Amino acid sequence: MLRPIAVTVLAFGLGMSASSVLAAEVDPSTGFIIAPGWESVRNNCVACHSATLVTQNSGSREHWLSLIRWMQDGQGLWQFDPLTENTILNYLTENYGPKQDARRPALRIDELPVNPYRAKQS
Repeated sequence: MLRPIAVTVLAFGLGMSASSVLAAEVDPSTGFIIAPGWESVRNNCVACHSATLVTQNSGSREHWLSLIRWMQDGQGLWQFDPLTENTILNYLTENYGPKQDARRPALRIDELPVNPYRAKQS
């Protein structure tokens, strides 16, 4: 179990401000901010990749939706029912929305390089 200082260091590493660190409770096993919808994100996202892959990213609702669609279209992610998808998008947008101090905006899905492991065989 993470001690309070470890949670604080983890939260700062995730780009959270000092005030949000004090206000946010973080799940020690995933690093997710405990807020409405965090269990849906844990149950659906961590099934395929680490929680860190989620927490190190940020973006608008449209960005998160484009990532979900990319994963569904080419990475094997299942379709969500509308309520689950809305819960996940609300959580990610609220807790991992666009960062004010980021060096550049996140790439749109159409700007990402082609994954050579997913390239079509000729």
